[in-house]
Amino acid sequence: MQYQSFVTNVLEQAANIAKEQFGKVKTSTKTNDNNQVLTETDLQVGELLVQKIQEKYPSFNIIDEEAGVIDHQSEFTWVIDPIDGTSNFANGIPTYGILLGLLQNGNPLAGGMVLPSFDEIYYAEKNQGAYLNQQRIQVTKSDKLLDNLLAYGIDGHQENPQLTIQECDLLAQIILKIRNLRTSNSAYDFAMVAKGAYGAYLNQTSKIWDNVAPQIIIEEAGGIYTDFKGQALDYSNPLTRVEQNFNMLACASGLHQQILEIINS
Repeated sequence: MQYQSFVTNVLEQAANIAKEQFGKVKTSTKTNDNNQVLTETDLQVGELLVQKIQEKYPSFNIIDEEAGVIDHQSEFTWVIDPIDGTSNFANGIPTYGILLGLLQNGNPLAGGMVLPSFDEIYYAEKNQGAYLNQQRIQVTKSDKLLDNLLAYGIDGHQENPQLTIQECDLLAQIILKIRNLRTSNSAYDFAMVAKGAYGAYLNQTSKIWDNVAPQIIIEEAGGIYTDFKGQALDYSNPLTRVEQNFNMLACASGLHQQILEIINS
């Protein structure tokens, strides 16, 4: 696998930074979104990953959640989320991760995800399968919603409370048809889907950096990754999509249509 060594090595280095600072950080809230928290660790991890990419792949574009866009007019774009689940990390909660994905012409080509508190590195490359610490993984083969735990990440919308109320109504309909709900609203939930512990993870408020790495991992683990209408997420011209909101459904193939029916009923 062409990118595996690079991705897993730099994620391990990034994880060491996060583990060393876990439980010791100061936080600030982003001025444009009360749901979004920033720590010095986000910036340090982002700087490390950008530096390593520029050393190894100097002609590739980069999107980093904190640093923004580096445009080299390339067909390849690395997409970085330095800390996915920053609120968890900042509060000493171990369910957070670091995401690094690669697009080619807007299509996920490779991706890695590390859960530092659990010493787990997930990796996938197109048509090469998905791996956890170099062991092949797959999503659950279950096709019965009632047998499955599902995760749902939800943010409050103080600017439009009705959106949150409507989303909670949908969440109630989902909970009534599954075994139980779990939520860390972070990379941890993607990981649980990829290795078959959860049947699905849903979120209506996410950005491109939240999705690229998990998508290739979920798909290569045998799952399906779409929006709430069942359509593929559109990453074409990715450098222009940093402000775009994505809703996403990552799940086992046997559960996808059942969940879509609940969403769209």
